[in-house]
Amino acid sequence: QVQLVESGGGLVQAGGSLRLSCAASGRMIRYYNMGWFRQAPGKEQDIVAATKWTGNTTIYSDSVKGRFTISRDNAKNTVYLQMNRLQPEDTAVYYCVAATIGRTAQAMGGEKGAYAYWGQGTQVTVSS
Repeated sequence: QVQLVESGGGLVQAGGSLRLSCAASGRMIRYYNMGWFRQAPGKEQDIVAATKWTGNTTIYSDSVKGRFTISRDNAKNTVYLQMNRLQPEDTAVYYCVAATIGRTAQAMGGEKGAYAYWGQGTQVTVSS
């Protein structure tokens, strides 16, 4: 089992930046595909970004591509999401997620069901 705890959310003005962190415990993240989902009010949970367990592949949703960057520090057992040029439509609860190596293809396809482990979420609010 891997436990995930997000931090770094908050209130920011449009155009600003935030960096989310996800601290993992219980297992080493080097053996997991890691990602971020978000859920806006009244909407489904959607993939934001993911990084393959090998560290050599990342995916991004079209809405954040070029603005957000996912990274992982296996030594610190932590995953990050750097969010730049934030817009009001980025307002959501952001969830850190982990998928086992056996679910790599689905995880890197952004499939929600591939991610067995979820953090409790952190709120990001972008004001206009």
